[in-house]
Amino acid sequence: MKKNACPTPGFEKLLVATDGSGFSAAAVQEAVNIAAACSSTLIVMHVFEVSTEVELWDAQAAEKLEGSIRKYLAGIKAKAAKAGVACETVLHWGDEPYKLIVAEAAKRKVSTIVMGSHGRTGLTRLMMGSTVSRVIGHAPCKVLVVPVRAKRR
Repeated sequence: MKKNACPTPGFEKLLVATDGSGFSAAAVQEAVNIAAACSSTLIVMHVFEVSTEVELWDAQAAEKLEGSIRKYLAGIKAKAAKAGVACETVLHWGDEPYKLIVAEAAKRKVSTIVMGSHGRTGLTRLMMGSTVSRVIGHAPCKVLVVPVRAKRR
């Protein structure tokens, strides 16, 4: 496979954090596009936020959910492979997604974290918190935020 020269430094190793929503679809697509253009390594990460309700589920429900998340990640990996991008997937369960994203980025020495923005503002953002804002505040590298309305190629 021919290595492409990236026009912008800092995209050698990308970590895209996705929650499986439509909001993160634009970020996943952008990360695949950048990785293809720059011959980058791509790590796709999903953090399933564990709450009290989730902890009360039975084991079968948790296994079914994990299976669907792994299928979703495998679909992204296949999409990346089709674009000629080396891709790994990571699934974490935890109560504070931003900490897991930042820790994974540090552990793997990624150059840029790519995330989608839900576009929440005002009181909703303040009350719910923002994983993206927390990642930006604690990341050991650059963070690229892709808005949900980003044009897809």
